[in-house]
Amino acid sequence: MESNTAWAQGGIAAVLSETARDLGDSTENHIADTLDAGAGLCKESVVRAIVEDGNNTIEDLLGYGVDFDHQGGNFSLCKEGGHSHRRILHTRDTTGYAIATAILERARQTPNLTLLDHQFAVDLITTGKLGMVTDDRVLGAYVLDKATGQVRIIRSDRVILASGGCGKVYLYTTNPDSATGDGVAMAWRAGADIANMEFVQFHPTCFYNPAANGAEARSFLVSEAVRGEGAILINHKGEDFTLQHDPRGSLAPRDIVARAIDYEIKRTGAPCVYLDVRHKPKGFMANRFPYIYETLLGFGLDCEKQPIPVVPAAHYQCGGVVAEVNGRTTLRGLYAIGEVASTGLHGANRLASNSLLEGNVMARRCLDEMLAHTHPGRGVLEEIDIPAWEHGDTAAPDELVVIYHNWDEIRRLMWDYVSIVRTDNRLRRAATRLKNLKKEVREFYWGHRVNADILELRNLVAVASLIVDCALRRRESRGLHFTTDHTGLKPKAVDTVLRKF
Repeated sequence: MESNTAWAQGGIAAVLSETARDLGDSTENHIADTLDAGAGLCKESVVRAIVEDGNNTIEDLLGYGVDFDHQGGNFSLCKEGGHSHRRILHTRDTTGYAIATAILERARQTPNLTLLDHQFAVDLITTGKLGMVTDDRVLGAYVLDKATGQVRIIRSDRVILASGGCGKVYLYTTNPDSATGDGVAMAWRAGADIANMEFVQFHPTCFYNPAANGAEARSFLVSEAVRGEGAILINHKGEDFTLQHDPRGSLAPRDIVARAIDYEIKRTGAPCVYLDVRHKPKGFMANRFPYIYETLLGFGLDCEKQPIPVVPAAHYQCGGVVAEVNGRTTLRGLYAIGEVASTGLHGANRLASNSLLEGNVMARRCLDEMLAHTHPGRGVLEEIDIPAWEHGDTAAPDELVVIYHNWDEIRRLMWDYVSIVRTDNRLRRAATRLKNLKKEVREFYWGHRVNADILELRNLVAVASLIVDCALRRRESRGLHFTTDHTGLKPKAVDTVLRKF
């Protein structure tokens, strides 16, 4: 439940056949909106496949017991940034929590399904890593039991990564602490292709609490659905500054709105901008967005009387492990679904509320693909000798403080050098420092008995390096990657693909 799915507030985008006609919407509209937000880098065939599966996805979720909000006998649909119509289904402002809870409960009731809590996947096991000359493929994973500190082997000729994104690589993020890019890092070390990691989406409206210190001041997400219901971004003078950047104003796609806020903060020297909902009827926020309303009250702010101070924060990883719509990656037997995957749905910028749609569509398609293609040599694979895990030496406890310092340093340098607006010089500085950090982390990894902190640090530095490497290769400003050294667009949109071997 500590995942981006469970933390998702806004909703799930889907064009439903029974309501689309009444609202003037269609799957073609949804496809067009997704392609527009993706800034030329979406794969239209993938967009079409996932969007057209919206009805089936909603039926599945209803079957699991997800209770979406209704109004007048129909689904209550909202509109978010970049969408041309109301098509977002929601459960108040805790949609992801409702979905995750319903699916997890069904999983716990399913016979012959074993759930292992408090486990941390260390690395994928492949034939290549074992020195075999046959086609490289997955054999399973080394997994740390966080309760006992023991690492064991879990064998499987088919492995799915559903590990989410990497928001914690930045100092300020809306993501839970678990979002440390573990899946991308493991896939990269195993030899899978990685693509488009330069496209990190910064959510425009995260609560800024001037009374707090450190990253906690920017950690609470104020859903895009609030703007979809009429909230307006204003500066300290009460001006709607977003209209100077895009005619859609506060409902422009996230990359545009985040850059507009970043520009306004730097132009005025103000610590934040504001989200204004004071013009809405009394009781509207408490009814439509109870979680947000009550959380803000806990910070001492009544958003029906005061504008909400907000800043952008790292929110979503649009790139990831190269995967097809069914989750198949470039490494045999390895699948990736949801935020960890790079399918071509999001392109250079994700359209709001397409992420829950993608995750659910890919999960169903991935399962169908895996069940239809059982590996014929499975018995042979099970006989392959996999060496037991060997722990590194146990270092003195006082040396562990260096690990926490490096964790903080990675997140700060990524925020300062590789965030909303970039330059070649800042990217090169980040690359230089990350090379040194990788050496230090390697020493920690082999010099300590592994624990979750060391493993997350190892994954963070790997993912930060992938983001910087991709960003240095893109010599243009497209979607979420904006650099003042290359402000124009190249004639042809091309993926940034990294291959280890």
